[in-house]
Amino acid sequence: MENDSYIHTVLPGKPGSPLLFVFHGTGGDERQLVSLGRDLMPGATIVSPRGDVSEMGAARFFRRTGEGVYDMDDLARATDKMKAFVHKQIEARKPSAVLGLGYSNGANILASVVFAAPDLFDGAVLMHPLIPFDPKVAGSLSGKAMLVTAGRRDPICPPQMTSRLESYLRASGADVTVEWHEGGHELRPAEIEAARQLLGRWTDGKGRGTA
Repeated sequence: MENDSYIHTVLPGKPGSPLLFVFHGTGGDERQLVSLGRDLMPGATIVSPRGDVSEMGAARFFRRTGEGVYDMDDLARATDKMKAFVHKQIEARKPSAVLGLGYSNGANILASVVFAAPDLFDGAVLMHPLIPFDPKVAGSLSGKAMLVTAGRRDPICPPQMTSRLESYLRASGADVTVEWHEGGHELRPAEIEAARQLLGRWTDGKGRGTA
């Protein structure tokens, strides 16, 4: 499916259900996390955009100049574009709640949107994010439920960067949980279960801001 901003796929949920955005990692596409999203929130509408940047054929949401070195101008462009995409989907669907889940590069663009527009999402799952810059939150994350998952031996996202992100989120008022495993950049069952627990706060019909 294609519109003015992103190639994306939509998996419809029940009428009035939550809206869950899923954001793939580098080299993924709009299909990568749809089944995970459906498993975690069976009744939700799932929206999954494909990153619009190609890095030697691998789809990403914004450019980088090296491993862990972001093109900050392109990140700003991508953040503004994704904000508009998310807002358009919300306006079209009028969901009971808006959640986000991203893995790796997808977690990074989700985090950047959350920093730039805290009111867009009711909760977010950031799986193996890397935020190598000082976030500037445009407002407050007070009461926002956020899960960060990470590997203690992750060669892409060093543990100290995860701990720094946790501190930023807490300082901005977010209700943060961090789920660690002893491996690297791969997803493991415990973090998927932690995501299920967080997203489960919105599966019983609760509306926006009532988690």
